[in-house]
Amino acid sequence: MKWEGNRQSDNVEDRRSSGLGGGGMLGGRSIGIGTIVVALVGGWIFGINPMTILGMLSGGAPTAQVQQGPAQRPPADDKMAGFVSTVLADTEDVWKDVFAKGGSSYREPSLVLFRGATQTACGQGQAAMGPFYCPADQKVYIDLGFYETLQKRLGAPGDFAQAYVIAHEVGHHVQNLLGITGKMDQMRGQVSKVEYNAMSVRLELQADCFAGVWANHAQRARAILEQGDVEEAMNAAAKIGDDALQGGSGKIVPESFTHGTSAQRARWFNNGLQQGSVKACDTFSARTL
Repeated sequence: MKWEGNRQSDNVEDRRSSGLGGGGMLGGRSIGIGTIVVALVGGWIFGINPMTILGMLSGGAPTAQVQQGPAQRPPADDKMAGFVSTVLADTEDVWKDVFAKGGSSYREPSLVLFRGATQTACGQGQAAMGPFYCPADQKVYIDLGFYETLQKRLGAPGDFAQAYVIAHEVGHHVQNLLGITGKMDQMRGQVSKVEYNAMSVRLELQADCFAGVWANHAQRARAILEQGDVEEAMNAAAKIGDDALQGGSGKIVPESFTHGTSAQRARWFNNGLQQGSVKACDTFSARTL
């Protein structure tokens, strides 16, 4: 992926020097490792809001505000921080243009770098959850150690696979701005768990498709793709399919899927990549996924 020398976003906050460490509190109650494991099983790697699961399990509620010190910028010589800052900037450029052409304005999300754990407006975030987006504060959170997990444990190496991770979470931000996330939250408790899981699959596949839309526009505007990049992203999407992740534990339960199968995730990312259109990402109206 061609990224070095491109603009870096100013919306990156570095909390890595003030990580909260292992355990923590959510909604005033402690979170044990068992609770985190249950949340991981329920949300897998790329949950739109893993703290919601933790909040339900611990009896807490998302916090409205989070007290943090002054935001710090990443060190100028931190290459990985520079990479994610550049990817975030590229998503800003793409979605600003897409929203403007649709007659609206795009509000940029922030990207928070942390280690171990950090407080968010959705509760305490844990590195073990993987990257996530919090709608309440409109921030994407990532422990950069996840990229090692992506490469070594999940078998999805490559810088464009890493960029896909950021673009997917920004896709959730786009859903939030479009009101899709709010509609999903309204359905919580009104439908069965199986039905809500099915809706969650469509939400996640749409975020995959939005990641593809970003890649399409970025390629046309700045020619960021190198040979093998698309394959890296497609492979990453496949490696984090519910069937692939559950298969590692020896039991696949389709009724519990919340993010889609490997084939579905790769297909919807590619759909966005090929068509470059938000309308092409209407997973909620699609008869087949």
